[in-house]
Amino acid sequence: MARTHTVIASPLGDLTAVAEDGVLCGLYFERHLRGPAPQDRGTYDESGFEEVRRQLGEYFAGERTRFELPLAPRGDEFQQRVWRLLTEIPFGETRSYGELARRLGNVSLAQAVGAANARNPLSVIVPCHRVVGADGGLTGYAGGLARKRFLLDLEEPAERKAARLF
Repeated sequence: MARTHTVIASPLGDLTAVAEDGVLCGLYFERHLRGPAPQDRGTYDESGFEEVRRQLGEYFAGERTRFELPLAPRGDEFQQRVWRLLTEIPFGETRSYGELARRLGNVSLAQAVGAANARNPLSVIVPCHRVVGADGGLTGYAGGLARKRFLLDLEEPAERKAARLF
């Protein structure tokens, strides 16, 4: 298994993209809480990440609402189920941990959903930033709450922005 990585500039700072055998398995912010150690990122290689770079650029320019990339995040079966649910949250919308737990069939799984969400290795692309607390408030984010707020603001529909008082 060949692991490579590159660095992609974004409005939120540099993102480290990691691929295994050419398939994206990680996307991490600088000072990401659960990012891989430098020796686990593989060799630095700019090639093979062109499509990731292009789609992220479109997303940050407000031109893309869904990513279409082959992904290979590593996690246990429960984490994989949670991460699949994250990809089903529509652009510009949020869900609570409890709502995701209900979708999994057991509302008492809300904390486990939060733990799986926190271990999402594909920031932005698998939109863990779209998960909020039961009251709609921002909760933890491995990239930091300021980045989470930025991403939610970027995705907020224009009509909702226009209706806000602040």
